[in-house]
Amino acid sequence: MDESEHRKIMSVVGARPNFMKIAALDRELRKYDRIRHVIVHTGQHYDKALSQVFFDQLGLAEPDRHLGVGSGSHGEMTGKIMIEFEKVCQEIKPDIVVVVGDVNSTIAASLTARKLFIPVAHVEAGLRSFDETMPEELNRRLTDCLSNLLFVSEPAGLENLLREGIEMSRVHLVGDIMLETLQLFLGEIRIKKTWKNYGLEKASYALATIHRPSNVDDPKALNEIIDILEIVPVPIIFPVHPRTLSRLREFSSMERIQNLAHVRLVPPEPYLEFLSLMEGAVMVLSDSGSVQSEASFFDVPCLICRENTERPLYLEQGTCELVGRDKEAVKRLWADIEKGGYRKSTEVIKDVGFEVAHKTVQIMVNYLDESYV
Repeated sequence: MDESEHRKIMSVVGARPNFMKIAALDRELRKYDRIRHVIVHTGQHYDKALSQVFFDQLGLAEPDRHLGVGSGSHGEMTGKIMIEFEKVCQEIKPDIVVVVGDVNSTIAASLTARKLFIPVAHVEAGLRSFDETMPEELNRRLTDCLSNLLFVSEPAGLENLLREGIEMSRVHLVGDIMLETLQLFLGEIRIKKTWKNYGLEKASYALATIHRPSNVDDPKALNEIIDILEIVPVPIIFPVHPRTLSRLREFSSMERIQNLAHVRLVPPEPYLEFLSLMEGAVMVLSDSGSVQSEASFFDVPCLICRENTERPLYLEQGTCELVGRDKEAVKRLWADIEKGGYRKSTEVIKDVGFEVAHKTVQIMVNYLDESYV
């Protein structure tokens, strides 16, 4: 087929969770001879442990363009992405731009594309924490307003978009693409048995992931997180995000956490190894969004160190519970976990990742076909 006859779908990735979401879409898009899938990496996450390793493990081709924006303030990062992404769009002239999640790369690419009259498709649209102190919340709302196609992961997303006055003909409930990617690699995940690398047995340890500004950018909040880690009566594997590591050093909290003999600080794990650790854990402590769906899929109790979540499905049907930084709440829930009384996920969780990429790509292709009529 002549290059001019291809539909060019451009996916934008910038941070760790984006790569897993794009992986399933990329596999599906490869089935279409008339589609050219272009991947643009903004470089928002530029550390190898948070970026390149995911391309390697997920079988993603090297990005067609790498913007190399690096770190910076929200305004600086967003501005750099817009400047560089505009150049890429003018060169490649995509028929549609796909953005995922809620990071700065998401809103920057969406705004740039629409100003160039390029349609935008938002994967994971409609998620709301209703906490506007979180930059992700603003990114979600603005991206949804800009998007021509909105792909929703759970029913609450439909309600949020309807309430906000979004034209519902643009909205499609397709399911959670993170869980589709997880299932694509489930066999490889289960082979890993990563806990053995730490001399542990399955279900004998907890897994912790803490990185949100509300938990690590304030010395008092960070020490309350360490208070929680202190009371957990099993070994804890804690893959430390670069931001968290920086704050532990900045606030002179490193010595305190290192003095907790049962807490093991380790570098960020690659995707497959991390999910292996999660499946083998007796409990997860996290402030991550994607971890909520993954832990629920594995039926592992997940205590969320936040006061809110944008993913209520995993509170209602999964294994997640909001605990904030309340160590008494953690104690109570640990008692249930220890005696085997903690709830299990419902069958809804097992189905929410079914054929998400297939449905998403089919809707995009139909949209493009109609646009060319």
